[in-house]
Order: sequence, then structure tokens, then C-alpha cells
Amino acid sequence: MENQLNFTGIILSGGKSLRMGKNKAFIEIEGLPMIERILNLFEKIFNEILVITNDRNQFDHFNNVKIYSDLIPYKGALGGLFTGLFYSSYEYSFCVGCDMPFLNESLIKFLIKKIEGEDIIVPKTEKGLEPLHAIYSKRCLPLIKKTIDSGKSRIIDIYPFLNIKVIEEREFIELDPERKSFLNINTPEELEKIKRMSP
Repeated sequence: MENQLNFTGIILSGGKSLRMGKNKAFIEIEGLPMIERILNLFEKIFNEILVITNDRNQFDHFNNVKIYSDLIPYKGALGGLFTGLFYSSYEYSFCVGCDMPFLNESLIKFLIKKIEGEDIIVPKTEKGLEPLHAIYSKRCLPLIKKTIDSGKSRIIDIYPFLNIKVIEEREFIELDPERKSFLNINTPEELEKIKRMSP
């Protein structure tokens, strides 16, 4: 597709989904599994799409997607990000969780345009930083490895030590006034709330 960017889209789907009780990636929103909603959008934007998962067989049927297992297992989102950046073909990657059904193409492209050589571009909403709706450079890899080796597994644990650009909510809120891009689903209750929001 001509408009695709030389950029990698990373989808983290390695969580145990304990609170949901089943794999969140395949829960349907508006008749389509969440993972497919994200893939359909990413195919419009990115030249490369990676899914990081500990159950590769569930994703084998997707075309034009590269599936990888965690290089460092059981290290949460930070371990998934490490794996995605390691395998990505491009300097920058946009990383999300598999349980975010309302991603916004305009907002993603807005964040990409904000890159000026930083290691991380992350939006900040009224709830705080959004590390699973952010852009990461391959330059993050050594520090991620060091952070994991120190026993930490939260993505934000790497933020104080890297060149980070925070995009304040006022800069992008008109692109997503309801902040739906940042909604994620962890429990059956949240799922029902999301479904009530859907048209």
C-alpha cells in the first residue's frame, strides 16, 4: 500500500488475561476480534506488523504479520516491548496492547510526526502517561535489557533514563475528544462498559 510508513507496529499479546478469563485479543467488539481491529488499522499505516505472544499458534492464520515469542519470558509488557524492538526492521515502532479496540489513525500519525530524534514519544492524558500507546526507538534496547535484568518489568521504569518527548493532551485531544484510543479491556465489567459505548 503506497501510504504505508517505514515504521513497525507492535502489538503485545502476551498477557495471561487472568482477570478476563480468556484471551483478550480474540474478544469481539462490534463483531470483530480486537486483534483484527488493530491489525486492519496497522495494515493501513505501517510497512511491518509484529505480534508478540506466548501462544503463537493462535495467530498463525494472520497474513502479513510476523509472530514472535518473548525473548525474555514472563517479564510483562517491558519484555514484550524488548522483543518487538529487537525484531523490528525499522528504527521506530509504535507499540500497543492487544486489548485496545478503538485506536485512532489520525492520532497515531500525529504522534509519528512529532518525532525529532527522541528515544520515546508518549502521549499524556488526564490519567497520566500512556506507555502502551507510544513510539519507541531501537536505541531503547540496551536500557530495557538492563532494566529487566534488575528485576523490573514496567515500561515506565525506563523513562527517566532516556530522551523522551511527552505529548500533552491539549495537543491531540481534538483528534480523539473521548480519549477512546486509550481504552483497554481487562475485566468482564470493562468489556460490558465498552460494548455499551459501541454504536
